Amino acid sequence: MNSEIFEVLDPRFRRLFVPTARLDTLYSGCRWAEGPAYFAAGRYLVWSDIPNDRMLRYDEATGSVGVFRHPAGHANGNTVDRQGRLVSCEHGGRRVSRTEFDGRVVTLADRYDGKRLNSPNDVVVKSDGTIWFTDPTYGIDSDYEGHRGEREQAGSHVFRLDPRGRRLSVVADDFVQPNGIAFSLDERFVYIVDTGATHVEDGPRHIRRFAVSEDGRLSGGEVFAVSTSGLFDGLRLDDAGRIWTSAADGVHCYDPDGTLIGKIRVPEVVANLCFGGIKRNYLYICGTTSLYAIRLPVNGAKTF
Repeated sequence: MNSEIFEVLDPRFRRLFVPTARLDTLYSGCRWAEGPAYFAAGRYLVWSDIPNDRMLRYDEATGSVGVFRHPAGHANGNTVDRQGRLVSCEHGGRRVSRTEFDGRVVTLADRYDGKRLNSPNDVVVKSDGTIWFTDPTYGIDSDYEGHRGEREQAGSHVFRLDPRGRRLSVVADDFVQPNGIAFSLDERFVYIVDTGATHVEDGPRHIRRFAVSEDGRLSGGEVFAVSTSGLFDGLRLDDAGRIWTSAADGVHCYDPDGTLIGKIRVPEVVANLCFGGIKRNYLYICGTTSLYAIRLPVNGAKTF
C-alpha cells in the first residue's frame, strides 16, 4: 500500500483506493487555489486563484493549463448549474454570478434586504434549480482575498436563491463563518462547513447536517464531523453518499454515518475538491499553490 498517500482509519476505506495510485500534480503557481468545477461536455476544469484575481482552466484531454478569466472578481467557489453554466462566488464583487453561454457574466445576487452581501464563498445548485451559497466575511476582511470593506449584513448567513423572480432568503443564520456546502444524494440533507475558528478563539471547525424540507426550509443542524487537522473547507459526495472534504493534511473521507474512515495525504493545505473525468472517478484537489488529482475506484455523485 502507498502509505505516503493513503491513511486507513477504518477497514471500509480500503476498497476506496488503489494502492498503486499516484497523486498527480497538474499545475503549480497559485497563491490560494479554490473552487474547482468540472465541465463534462468539454472535459475541462475551472478553478479559482483568489489572491491573484484569476480563474484557471485545465484541459483534461491535453493536460494544458491557461487563464480562463482575469480579472475574475476574486472568485472563490464555483459550480456548474443544471444547464451547464458556470456559477461563481465573487469576493471582489460581493456577489454570486453566472457565466452565460455567450460569455456574458451576469449578477444573480449581490444584496439581501437592500444591503450588500459579505463575500459569497461556496455554492451549490439543487435539482430544482435553486442556488444555495454561503456568505462569510473572508473577502472583506482584508485586501488579500478581495477588497477590505465594511460588513453590512447582520451576520454570516447561508442563502437560498430562487432564480425565478430572483427571490433570496436566509436559510441558516447561526453560523460564525459558513463555508463549504453540499447536498446529500437524495437532497433530503445539506452539509455545511463552519470555519469560525478563523475568527473566534476555540470557534467551530466542523460540518453540520441539516434536514431540507420540500419548500427549502432547514431544520436540525447537528454537528456531523469535527476536523482532526486544521479546518474543513470545500466538500463533495461520491455516489455512495460518502463525504470527501478538505483539511490541513489532505482530503478526509467520511462514511454517511459520520465516521472518518480514511485520508488522502496531500503536501499542502487543501481548500476544495471535486470529482471529474469521463467516469467521475478522477478527484481534483485544490491545494494552497497547486492543482492535484488522483484516480480512484469510486465515482463522484451525479449532479445533473
